Formats: sequence, structure tokens, C-alpha cells
Amino acid sequence: MSNLHRIPPSAYRRTRWKNDGGWTTEIARSDEDDFRWRISIAEIESDGPFSSFPGIERDLLLLEGNGIELDIDDATTRRLVQRFERVHFAGEAKVDCRLVAGPTRDFNVMARRDAVRADVIARPLVGSMVIFPERGAEWFVHAFAGTATARSAADTLVLETGASLVADFREGGNRIVLEGGGELVLVKFVAVAAT
Repeated sequence: MSNLHRIPPSAYRRTRWKNDGGWTTEIARSDEDDFRWRISIAEIESDGPFSSFPGIERDLLLLEGNGIELDIDDATTRRLVQRFERVHFAGEAKVDCRLVAGPTRDFNVMARRDAVRADVIARPLVGSMVIFPERGAEWFVHAFAGTATARSAADTLVLETGASLVADFREGGNRIVLEGGGELVLVKFVAVAAT
């Protein structure tokens, strides 16, 4: 059985925010209801507060646009103006967002604190890279630009710009070789040990 699952952009779900300040395009989630993790792209069109997600750890990466400024609780204002700049914050934090100059698109990772830890990285793909199987881990790969081919012992999948894949190693599996050229956003989800 394959541990690779390709998600084409046609499968993403785009919804308008309740406050009418933008859009969320949900790319993937671990479970339909009470998710362990969720990945989306936000289109921020106007200044305003972020929704609260108690018990969730969040990562946000700037993808496109001139940037945003975030006031997170009482911390110093965080300014993201370079593509792939990232900020991490608690889902229950009070977050106010201001656009620097026009709308932005942002990559969002949500991880339920008591279930998984998320490691997020954006990087170029030039040639090849290897994702090694780690029992209990799940990997998400998003082709932000270019084309990537993912090969495992059982599958070969092609990701064009905008497509994604999930590699599930929770029950084991074979290493994955990514080859091609472009830019990727990768997220590794590791189960949090029960206490």
C-alpha cells in the first residue's frame, strides 16, 4: 500500500472569511472533524484580527505581496516583508494584522498542541533531496513554484506548481526522493508523546 497521496489544486476548498477580510483555501487536514493538523493558504485583503484557535500552534509564511505586520499579544510587532519569512505563535494569542501595502497570500500551518509538533521549512529544489522515513511522522510537500517528482519504492508522483502531497510514515514506509526544480514548502508533523 502506498504512503504517498497527491493533492491537486482542484481538490482544495476556498471559503470567504466571516469578517469579509479575505479568503482561506484549505489544502489538507489530517482528519475531517477534530484535526491533528491543517494546512491552508490565506489571501488577506484588509487589516483585522485573526481568529482564535485555542490549543493550536500556528506557523505563517509570507508567499506573495508586500507584507504584513502582526501584533501578537504584548510582544513587539512582527513585520514579514520577504517571501517565505515565517512567524510562529499560539492559536489562542490575540493577533491583529495590518497589510504593509496591498493584499498578501500566506501559507498557514496549524498543529494541535497535544497531538503533533510541526517543523516548517521553505527551500529551493535544485536537483534532488531525500525524505527519510521516520515512524510516527507525516510529511506535507507543497510545490510553490516549478515541478517536483516524488519517487518511493511503490510510487512516482509529479507535482506541478500549486500541487501538494502527503507522505504518511506513521506505520513505516520507504524513503522518498524529490527531484526537479523550483521552490517547495515542507512540513514535518511528529506525534507528541503521551504523558
